[in-house]
Amino acid sequence: MNEHLTDALNYTNRAFFEGFIVFLRVGGAMALLPDFGEQSLPVRVRLALTIAFTMVVAPIVSQDLTQISSDDTVLAPYLATEPTIGLALGMVLRLFVIALQIAGAIIAQAISLAQLFGGSAGEPQPAVGHLLVMGGLALAVMTGLHVDIARALVETYQVFTPGSMPAAADIRMWGLSGVVHCFSLAFSLAAPFVIGGLIYNVALGAINRAMPQLMVAFVGAPALTAGGLVLLAIAIPTALLIWYGALNDFLINPFQAAP
Repeated sequence: MNEHLTDALNYTNRAFFEGFIVFLRVGGAMALLPDFGEQSLPVRVRLALTIAFTMVVAPIVSQDLTQISSDDTVLAPYLATEPTIGLALGMVLRLFVIALQIAGAIIAQAISLAQLFGGSAGEPQPAVGHLLVMGGLALAVMTGLHVDIARALVETYQVFTPGSMPAAADIRMWGLSGVVHCFSLAFSLAAPFVIGGLIYNVALGAINRAMPQLMVAFVGAPALTAGGLVLLAIAIPTALLIWYGALNDFLINPFQAAP
């Protein structure tokens, strides 16, 4: 009886130790993940989500943790490496949300709505940016973002060995390619509004040259905003689909050189 209790206790201790190692990586990613790591979510909710993701990921990656000793003397390396790996994954995924914010700022400036701010959580942003971020996050959640993130967390154990610090050059290239993709995606989403703003300003300049006595700025500003809102209603659904397609392509292979 005592032998069975000892085996059960050792198995429980081992399971909790491996779960804690996985919790470190998942917790690092959860600090920056889209949707699940938003500052507007209460801390207790984010903690519960972190535990839930840990319970999903830990049984799948248990074979990758078989070489880990449960001695207290070897726990220190994991306290540094596992959160770092999780933060790296969360940071690259967070760039997709930043792309929506950048696109929203460009669009708001192009249609003269940059002075209107939406939302009080985090840094203030134009209402258009807030609309894009909320729409994109809602679309991602409805299409199974939690499943994709769990799969990406599992794949990190195939790329980054537990207890080993990732190579700085690899993380730098991975993050740099993510930043480049973030800005290119943001400008792609805002391109119709930038082109529309350019056409508007060229036309306004021609009208002003033809009729100098007419205050074209007062006449054209309402037209710019109205046209921008109409274009917003037409283009935003397609823009969100393009954004989600880029996010889904990244989640299919999150560790490629250029996400």
